[in-house]
Amino acid sequence: MISTESKSTDIQEKKVVQYAIERALQQGHSFSLWKTPGLNEKYLIISQRGVHHLEEINLEESEAGFVFAPFLPTKKKIFFPADVLYRFENGVLTVGPAPDPTYEHPVAPWSQYCRQLVIVISPDYKQLVELGLHKIESGNLEKIVPSRFKDINLPQNFDPLKAFDQLCEKHPMALVSLVSSPETGTWLGATPELLVSVADNKFKTVALAGTLPYSPEINLKSVAWTQKEIEEQALVCRYIINCFKKIRLREYDEHGPKTTVAGNVMHLKTDYEVDMVATNFPQLGSVMLKLLHPTSAVCGMPLENALSFLNEHEGYDREFYSGYLGPVNVKKESIIYVNLRCMQLFKNAVRIYAGAGVTADSVSELEWNETEMKMLNLQTIINQ
Repeated sequence: MISTESKSTDIQEKKVVQYAIERALQQGHSFSLWKTPGLNEKYLIISQRGVHHLEEINLEESEAGFVFAPFLPTKKKIFFPADVLYRFENGVLTVGPAPDPTYEHPVAPWSQYCRQLVIVISPDYKQLVELGLHKIESGNLEKIVPSRFKDINLPQNFDPLKAFDQLCEKHPMALVSLVSSPETGTWLGATPELLVSVADNKFKTVALAGTLPYSPEINLKSVAWTQKEIEEQALVCRYIINCFKKIRLREYDEHGPKTTVAGNVMHLKTDYEVDMVATNFPQLGSVMLKLLHPTSAVCGMPLENALSFLNEHEGYDREFYSGYLGPVNVKKESIIYVNLRCMQLFKNAVRIYAGAGVTADSVSELEWNETEMKMLNLQTIINQ
């Protein structure tokens, strides 16, 4: 890390974030801003050296930074080194350099890393689901997760930092992120799905699948899940356990499934935890990260068949949607999430992404409705 960490107790978060990002954009630097799930804690990394392109992420030996990986596992992972690190707790700067008091705050050139929108004509989503169902019926697939996107024009006064704060308020248990670099473009999202966590010698991952609409009056203990959603989530659990079997890991704790809320939708969630000291497996985080991605929750089963189907029929490049992202060795922790509920910012528009798990019991109309529900989480902040 290049900068010297300093401490402050009275400098407000918004002032520092605005200052640091504006300066980063003016100087051609990259940045990653995120909120820690479940905590009133935010971090901002400025990568003055630019981003690194890596074949794989080594969580145990990596310098501190932020990883941003594409959906396709064969593509290189983008790593944002923590050349300058800011930490905020309860809206106040606690770690990082204070802003220059003489700085006049010109308008930040957000469009600098926002590409020009290219219109892509993708297949009809319902037809894509029907094709997936045909492959499942033929025995070629157990599950497939087709995705779609929606392009929406941006209002002239759209403020990505304001949208980031709104997502933090709406999704306290999600990893909320705003990531920008010349190599990746600019992405904003709030994802509920943990892929890999390594902290205090504990490894964690989750199986998150199945989707139903949520409203505050619903009693989570009495939610009636259908066989379709139960089976969809069970496939993800089976995928994780099979990854454990590949490395002959038998000592793990499993808790769930239980109902969890992510914005305006509910999912079934099962937690897995491994004591890396007791199992004598200090490299488990990196090993499982490579094995797990892409999980059956974002791709399908069997993996190779599902990837082949999506590459042939989905009709567009997901880029970083349904890849993974998160801090690496920040505060001696690595917390990597699947990049769901996200959108890419273009010069005058945004592209919002969503997918749905298709099994033998799926109905194409209902799967399309599920993607609409998921997109609504982000649509509601665009015109606010």
